[in-house]
Amino acid sequence: MASPKKVICIVEDKVELRNAMVMMLELTDGFVAGGSFANAEEAIPAISDIVPDAVLMDINLPGISGIDCVAALKIRHPQMLFLMCTAYEDTDKIFNSLKAGASGYILKSEGPGKIINALEEMLKGGSPMSSSIARKVVSSFNTMETEHVLIQTLTEREKAVLTHLAKGLMNKEVAEVLNISTATIRTHIQHIYEKLHVNTRVEAVNLYLKR
Repeated sequence: MASPKKVICIVEDKVELRNAMVMMLELTDGFVAGGSFANAEEAIPAISDIVPDAVLMDINLPGISGIDCVAALKIRHPQMLFLMCTAYEDTDKIFNSLKAGASGYILKSEGPGKIINALEEMLKGGSPMSSSIARKVVSSFNTMETEHVLIQTLTEREKAVLTHLAKGLMNKEVAEVLNISTATIRTHIQHIYEKLHVNTRVEAVNLYLKR
């Protein structure tokens, strides 16, 4: 007895591409298109009724974004799988998609064959990504690890200074809170810049807050 076909829904605002994706699924053994939608507002209630095995999700949708669409559906259906299929290689969009609940991230430019392979891999428990996306993820983790190491080189007093600077306090105000001189605060800030390899207060605070 043949295994039941996997039901896949599509959320894509470009009609030609959406129709091509439907055809791609219908021509692939083991898959069936459960529904296709031009925006998240239509997709969220409909996909909740269909409860497909997986969803091919675009990011740049009119109205509610694909990332927010994934987040909304994940709350209702924690086991539902989402493959982001997009033109974006932006690091923030990649991580926001994964945080929202996507299991994979593939570029539309990869073509139908790679998209089908990614769906199959995801349905088997994998987390497929385009190679360029995977490199960005690895690079981001490496960067975060480096930033973490740099933060650890700060003394407790330097961390205290940065914490107050992150609250928007000026040098004089930080000096008053920590009961030290403004000159000492300036010295601490200079040491912070040197240790974190930054040149401005904004850069130092941003790096510290990302830890």
